[in-house]
Amino acid sequence: MSSEELTARGVFTPAPGAAPLTRMVAAQARMETRLLLRNGEQVLLAVVIPLVVLVGGILAARGFDLSLSHPPVDLLTPGVLALAVMSTSFTSLAIATGFERRYGVLKRLGSSPLPRSGLLAGKVGALLVVEAAQLVVLGGAGLALGWSPAVTFPGVAGAVLVVLAGTAAFASLGLLLAGTLRAEATLAAANLVYLLMLAGGAVVLPASSYGGVGAALTWLPSGALGEGLRDALIDGVFPGVHLLVLVLWAGLGTFLTARTFRWE
Repeated sequence: MSSEELTARGVFTPAPGAAPLTRMVAAQARMETRLLLRNGEQVLLAVVIPLVVLVGGILAARGFDLSLSHPPVDLLTPGVLALAVMSTSFTSLAIATGFERRYGVLKRLGSSPLPRSGLLAGKVGALLVVEAAQLVVLGGAGLALGWSPAVTFPGVAGAVLVVLAGTAAFASLGLLLAGTLRAEATLAAANLVYLLMLAGGAVVLPASSYGGVGAALTWLPSGALGEGLRDALIDGVFPGVHLLVLVLWAGLGTFLTARTFRWE
């Protein structure tokens, strides 16, 4: 029996057209997740460096017998979780998107049935999947090292919202870099900003560790993310001010990215 006869009988019913948007976004998110996890540099940024910072910081605090307001593992683990969010949603996203733009991948995807907003949604979905894996691995390592987070409803809810707002803020800033600079410049700038925020952005260490400039650092997205997670997971309180700072950075980054992003 021919395909024409089967079609006439209703066995085959052609349905030309694009797949539903949710299915396209989910497929794009799966592909983006696989690409992130297959890249050794991304895995290094996502898991290895934060894990080294966590273990090294705890050993250094014990070796130098530092006088801290909380046990070193309780103080460092929220900061390392913030560092992991920053490394994935900012540095990894900026570098990957910058080279996709250089090689024409974004241009081709932008002309596919998947709308450009769906492409960006797929990228953000992949970030959330990778970040969930990071939080499980790094949180598990912290618990194995003796981490004892404050488990309260305001604290847990605040930590989740801070992670989401921090992801939005850093993702918008990462796309701002990737959409305006050349790929090589994006690579250099993203790594430089990552190192600067790691060393002096109040993300791993509390803002109070930076003396007189500590209060100003809390208005940076790195400081707001780190301090927000420390408030939520050490003191068990809802970090409303830090959450608001991250939301403002997300709004500013989204506005600038929408105005300046170039697809090729």
